[in-house]
Amino acid sequence: MKLSTRSRYGLRLMFELALHFGKGSVFLKDIAKKQDISEKYLSKLIIPLKAAKLVNSARGAHGGYTIAREPSLITVREIVEVLEGDISPVECVKNSGVCKRASTCPTRDIWCSLEREIFNVLENITLQNIVRTHETKSAQRNFSYTI
Repeated sequence: MKLSTRSRYGLRLMFELALHFGKGSVFLKDIAKKQDISEKYLSKLIIPLKAAKLVNSARGAHGGYTIAREPSLITVREIVEVLEGDISPVECVKNSGVCKRASTCPTRDIWCSLEREIFNVLENITLQNIVRTHETKSAQRNFSYTI
């Protein structure tokens, strides 16, 4: 299974918004510059994120984008599902009716198990977790040893 740039870039977009949580709106052009992603591409990603009520927008001089909830309440799973759709590795996991062999298939249990694992991993990582990891890595990079 391979995630598209929609999810990878969308998560980076949401990470930037999480970094600014409670500090005001952020312009897409600023996120595009920091993350080295086309502003035009980000403008396509922001639409489904707004529709899913993960992002708020404001117009005007003090406009821009903010995340709609606290970073600790937004999971990577939510973001990926908004941008990718169903994260099941095979269609029969969510809809056994698509395959007449679903009830006897020797491999369907594997795909169901994989889907549960993917779901659990993505569900248990929040934007706040990503922000904390970023802050820890930044602090480690900025720490210099003196002798």
